[in-house]
Amino acid sequence: MTDTLGLDRGLAQLSGLAPKGYALGLHIRFASAHLMIQTYDPRWSEIYTERGYMLADPMVFWGFGNDGAIRWSEIDLPDPHGILDQAAGFGLQYGVAVACGPTSSRTIGGFARGDREFNESEIAEITSIVLRLHEASTPPEQLTPAQRMALRLIARGHRHAEAAALLGISESAFKARLRAAREGLFVRTTAEAIQRAQEYKLL
Repeated sequence: MTDTLGLDRGLAQLSGLAPKGYALGLHIRFASAHLMIQTYDPRWSEIYTERGYMLADPMVFWGFGNDGAIRWSEIDLPDPHGILDQAAGFGLQYGVAVACGPTSSRTIGGFARGDREFNESEIAEITSIVLRLHEASTPPEQLTPAQRMALRLIARGHRHAEAAALLGISESAFKARLRAAREGLFVRTTAEAIQRAQEYKLL
């Protein structure tokens, strides 16, 4: 079950520890993250996305093959596109990569500052928060039968009132089931909840 409060608190702490921002992909499955948070300079994020750098980023490559934390300056992997040098041009001079979780549900984060290398205690604190966030955002293995049925009815095109009548419950009770499903899947809209539940084979 996703702990929304714990997530918000952890993300706020990471913002304080990484003055030049961070990118954190929680529970990456099939090349897509259950939750992606990005606070780097938006101009750099745009270039990174447009050029598909995630597939060539030495930091991400390190994250899929290692557990723990490493300073960017210590990553000894090819960077043919000069991604780390380009990032430095946007103030991301120094950084640390953190990775954890099984290969099938990996969490990888990059954290940056512009003034100096991260010290050992900062790296330990960032790693501890990332591990906590990984736990707090674990995708659900199942929805309740009531939540599944509510999502199925909406997916089939039923309106709230109609679906509630079919189930013999009030419209507000039906909406509560949808809300619980959205919260459990950590999405904002019911359409996203349906899509994510289908991806996780929960419907």
